[in-house]
Amino acid sequence: MRAVGLAPWGLPALGVALIVWAALNDTRLALILGVWFGAWTLNAYLSERARSRGARLVVPLIFGVTLLALWEMAVQLYDISFVILPAPSAIWARMITETATLWADFQQTILKGALAGYAMGCGAAFLTALAVDRSTFLQRGLLPVGNFIAALPIVGTAPIFVMWFGFGWQSKSAVVVAMVFFPMLVNCVQGLKASEVMQRDLMRTYAASYPQTLIKLRLPTALPFIFNGLKICTTLALIGAIVAEFFGSPTVGMGFRIKIEMGRLAMDMVWAEIAVAALAGSLFYGIVALIERKTTFWHPAQRRG
Repeated sequence: MRAVGLAPWGLPALGVALIVWAALNDTRLALILGVWFGAWTLNAYLSERARSRGARLVVPLIFGVTLLALWEMAVQLYDISFVILPAPSAIWARMITETATLWADFQQTILKGALAGYAMGCGAAFLTALAVDRSTFLQRGLLPVGNFIAALPIVGTAPIFVMWFGFGWQSKSAVVVAMVFFPMLVNCVQGLKASEVMQRDLMRTYAASYPQTLIKLRLPTALPFIFNGLKICTTLALIGAIVAEFFGSPTVGMGFRIKIEMGRLAMDMVWAEIAVAALAGSLFYGIVALIERKTTFWHPAQRRG
């Protein structure tokens, strides 16, 4: 049986059946399912028929707006407790009224802790990968130890870094460095090995030195792996900086704010901090992905049909 053969009529029939069943039992659920089904049908149509760049941007936008609408409807229609789950409208209102606080937390956690640690950790990992590439001893000795250290839980290492480096952003950057160093190192080392044997033999035939081979062949070949590590580390840096603030920080920062507001049951502020962190992480990831697209336009993964 071909799944694509069921697609034109199977999903609409299932959606209508669910809406009818819900209408007979719970009109609120029927309304939620109706909105979901309408948005799903529109997105499916745009995904299959529209090939322009605008349509590719509209599809995820509709998907995100639909999720927020369903969230708002579920909270309002079922009168869900504010402590359990505040509505998106309440979260947005808190973001507007607490803009100054959110900006201060953003500066402390993202601009100081996360970005500084990200730059230092990824930069050190790249330089270490160059040394590992030249040394068999480091390949056999450092990478296994690095994998062991990378497996250490952040909730165990973060308090130690706070004790070592104090309550300022420096300790958060140290946690970020520890989190991003080895994922970035592994990707860089793998990327430096990605060039083919015939390509390296050709460079030796031309009497190219190691720096020349590195710059003209191995680094360009390794760029997709390097950017893959950079994209992975964008989320790790954000997580590390926020979690580290749970174990000690000045009276500012996203992790500190989440911990304090949780104790006050101010869940709208907690979700406002989460929303800012999610937007910052998405923007950070998008910037790295955009740089990757402009830099590695020749790679098959970047080519569009």
